[in-house]
Amino acid sequence: MTSTPLPQLKPITLADISNQAERAIAMMGQIRSAMLAPTARKVAPLYSLSQLAGMVGVEKGSISHRLTKGDLPAGKLNASGSRREFTLAESREWIREYRRDRLRPEGCEAVTISIGNFKGGVSKTTTAVTLAQGLSLLGYKVLVIDTDPQGSLTTLFGILPDTEVEEPDTILPLCIGTETSIRYAIRPTYWDGIDLVAAAPLLFGAEFALPARQTQEPGFEFWRVLDLGIDDVRADYDVVIIDTPPALSYTTINAFIASDGIIMPLPPNALDFASASQFWNLFSDLTRELLTKRGMDKHFDFIHILLARVDSADAASTVIRQWIGQTYAEKVLPVEIPKTAVTGVASAEFGTVYDVSRYDGSARTFKRARDAYDSFVGHIEGSIRAVWARQVGVLNGSTPGPQSKETRR
Repeated sequence: MTSTPLPQLKPITLADISNQAERAIAMMGQIRSAMLAPTARKVAPLYSLSQLAGMVGVEKGSISHRLTKGDLPAGKLNASGSRREFTLAESREWIREYRRDRLRPEGCEAVTISIGNFKGGVSKTTTAVTLAQGLSLLGYKVLVIDTDPQGSLTTLFGILPDTEVEEPDTILPLCIGTETSIRYAIRPTYWDGIDLVAAAPLLFGAEFALPARQTQEPGFEFWRVLDLGIDDVRADYDVVIIDTPPALSYTTINAFIASDGIIMPLPPNALDFASASQFWNLFSDLTRELLTKRGMDKHFDFIHILLARVDSADAASTVIRQWIGQTYAEKVLPVEIPKTAVTGVASAEFGTVYDVSRYDGSARTFKRARDAYDSFVGHIEGSIRAVWARQVGVLNGSTPGPQSKETRR
């Protein structure tokens, strides 16, 4: 038996790594220029009359009749004059008009939702973006906050974290203490109805700034920085969605404490199940140290487990679904996000199923993926409206309110 010759290893210096990083950033710029709009920025899809009718929930003829009144955007005929098209902003005007009774009640504040999981690759960021887009297509105004230094969510909005995001665009000034409201970092996005607080690798500085302030500033509570920073804008939005790092970091803890609800995307496989178990165990230990031992408490209005990246061909996933159901019971949403070619193609093009104007593959496959996300968004809308119903009850004095802000959040 002949032995395989050993490879000749060439020492890799820090300068080599720096050059590699520069090449990677340059390649990302080329990819974005090729895949996104000619201006190197993403563009929201256009909607036909039939699609608008579906989003509004009425027959196509009803839209045509309403157009004669002239009180809502009329859209434009396409270049060939074969069909009428509506921009996202125009469509959202129609949606908000037809769904007035389901929008945020007067006096209520934004419902804040964190998307969290210990592991990467579980569709955490995709879940955050699709939820924001789906809710915007129901007429809601959404603020999305990226707290992950990798900036994957920021990238999905067509912004390169390494070259286009500076410290004032992120939550870092909040963490350092130079800002007290997050308003300074909010920017519009290509998607009407969604504003963004971006992230970049420099956000790793928060993991040093927060514990440093905890030791240096008397009475400082590092876990409430983001919660207090959002207060100033809660009345400006219907929903705030926070994408967190794949770790129980200082910023993840901040996101959870700032939230009314948590969504955990969880693929039905053994390693992800075990990781999720560790996640909740550590989170329980941390909150006991940070809150319970200080005589404080934290109430969540909901915690949802979303079965994500579900491979119908994987026989083992059936057993793990049972584990998940037995462990999380009513917290498991009655919807599964399938692992399909549609989501893979959309991700490769820095998008989601809601960004796809026309899918070149199987129409049935695309419909299956889109229907799954629509169902997911619908369930979360139900939870959001339930939170508003509680807030209305508190405002009217008909239901007992949660504990004071100092202990609830």
